[in-house]
Amino acid sequence: MKKAINKASLALLLISTSMISACSQQSLEVGELKPSTSTANIQMTKAPNNAKEVESFADPLFAEKMKKYNVNGSSFVVVHDGKVVVNKGYGYADKEKKIPVNKDTVFQIASVSKTFTALAVMQQVDKGKLKLDQDVQRYLGGLKIPNKTGKALTLFDMLTYTSGVDYPDITTITGPEYVNRNISMKAFIPKHMPTVVRSPGEAYTYDNFSFLLAGYAVENVTGIPFSRYMEKNIFKPLGMKSTSVRFTPDLLKRMATHYSPTGDPHPTYGHAPTDGPQGSILSTGEDMSKYMIMQLQNGKFGGKQIVSKKSMDMMHAYQVFADKTIPIATVGFETYFNDFANGQHVVLKGGNMPGHSSLMVLVPEQKTAFFMSYNNDSMMSLDVYDAFMDHYFPRAITVKKPTYHQLEEKEAQKYVGLYQNTRVFAIRTHFSYENGALVMEDETAGKQVLKMIHPLLFEDAEGNKLAFQKNKAGEIVYFYYTSPKGLGVVAQSQKINLKPPFADVPQKSNYRSHIDNLHALNIVNAKTGNLFNPKGTMTQGEFADALLLAHGGYIFPDEIEKIKKQLKVGIPKYDRTTPITRQVAATMIQNLKQIQPDQATQVKLLDAADAWAVQSIQALASQGIVDPDTIINTDGSFTFRPKNLLLRQEASALLDLAFDYHALPIKQK
Repeated sequence: MKKAINKASLALLLISTSMISACSQQSLEVGELKPSTSTANIQMTKAPNNAKEVESFADPLFAEKMKKYNVNGSSFVVVHDGKVVVNKGYGYADKEKKIPVNKDTVFQIASVSKTFTALAVMQQVDKGKLKLDQDVQRYLGGLKIPNKTGKALTLFDMLTYTSGVDYPDITTITGPEYVNRNISMKAFIPKHMPTVVRSPGEAYTYDNFSFLLAGYAVENVTGIPFSRYMEKNIFKPLGMKSTSVRFTPDLLKRMATHYSPTGDPHPTYGHAPTDGPQGSILSTGEDMSKYMIMQLQNGKFGGKQIVSKKSMDMMHAYQVFADKTIPIATVGFETYFNDFANGQHVVLKGGNMPGHSSLMVLVPEQKTAFFMSYNNDSMMSLDVYDAFMDHYFPRAITVKKPTYHQLEEKEAQKYVGLYQNTRVFAIRTHFSYENGALVMEDETAGKQVLKMIHPLLFEDAEGNKLAFQKNKAGEIVYFYYTSPKGLGVVAQSQKINLKPPFADVPQKSNYRSHIDNLHALNIVNAKTGNLFNPKGTMTQGEFADALLLAHGGYIFPDEIEKIKKQLKVGIPKYDRTTPITRQVAATMIQNLKQIQPDQATQVKLLDAADAWAVQSIQALASQGIVDPDTIINTDGSFTFRPKNLLLRQEASALLDLAFDYHALPIKQK
């Protein structure tokens, strides 16, 4: 990755396997869309049950949105009351060859696959072979999951995105090289195993690993490879003849070309392992219409009960809430951007692979659903979702503005502090108390002044809700933010508590707060016992490892290798065992942070640095990213000691300033 993580680049990173990160700059405009005026002369219906009317609504909408998001082709299927109302394609599956999208065009539905995996688990729950409330290790054939919490991980925790693992995307490995490979889950999972670090069921974090493991549990208890299980027990009974967990020659032949948001075609990406319960299914609009009809008919299709009504109810009922008014997840489905639902009970699931995006929306009480796939990885689907709900299910009543309550400074202290996103470690959020209000600040949401609706529930100036959550001891431990700008839909964020101070770092040390911050975030820890060794040195490899943790912008394994390469750019003779100098450290930071020099602050480096390091040192200094012993004079001149070895306390200060402060300019006080 060539740039520091920001709202746009982070969104692009996240959507590569999961629609849950619908938070790019484009998505900020979603709420502006209202029913198209081109349908004003058509009689509105209470539900999308008339093909002509649905097409009159959808045709201009897709024309507008495909142009806005540079989408070449999209499928769109609407079902209502057990019937397919519309199933059509827009634009091109292959723009260069002028091949149009139709109901049989194949797309990678990516994380929409998770709903199929949840369905497979529930089938085995119906048969008594799996239990949602038991330790999942019972169903893994001896496979053990590292767990630091003392509470067993269950399938219910996994399917509701509350597993508590530290790296929920550790198994998300994709690329063109995996299209024709055969990698088993049994061989893959033990080599890519996270650790349960939060009590299962306690906090919501979007989780690819858990759905992979749930699919493996199905495979293990049935003795049938996951791909064959899905074919026999779900796809075939539903008549889904063009749906598969794996690539087949026929499906590859009919697959829509993958495009980037800029319109450039790129290769099809496969999964490791080959059977990817978290996201490897390929399907068509025709097949997905059958799947949605089954979902809306309480698990029944064509006279066959695919899964019990009780199980289907669990898949459609909210199981996880940030607040009683803010549902997050069901068994397998989610409900992000719930304001778009207009008061309806909606469950949905989105999915993204590089070059393909999908969204399935169910409105069970209205017996209505729609599905769409298109061939780039933009957020067009959210615009369509918002427009669909406004058009067919407009909000029936005006939502009253909440009553706000005064937040006293003493009461505010329980919220104040640093929080870190439980999925994307780069998202660190500060809460403070200013002028009688709780103030939130991070890189993605900027600075937000919050009003208290009731203890634990707040609202920003745009009406987006922020909910805090307590643990059993009554302490604030998490928050969840519903704003598209705040990436709240990715996961809850966890409060970071300072650890006991190091014995060898003086109380009055100018480096104390930086060292404590990085220790709390497990970025730079003790050297031995309770000793930090503040004036000790580091190797280039040790600093690179700490820098990777401080950066925190990776969530997928293949991203880590890209970041490792990027941090070494321009550094002669990089060697992990060589002691690191201050100029090398500054260059590494700038390689990842890509800070633009503050034009209002002209700085001048007074001592000699190698030519390859000067620009990085001055960029950091212009933003105040220097250690406490480096003083920037009123005329902008400063001495950096570029060729001196970097001390551990200096490393802590530079990393803390560069990656814990989110809004530029940083500036030292």
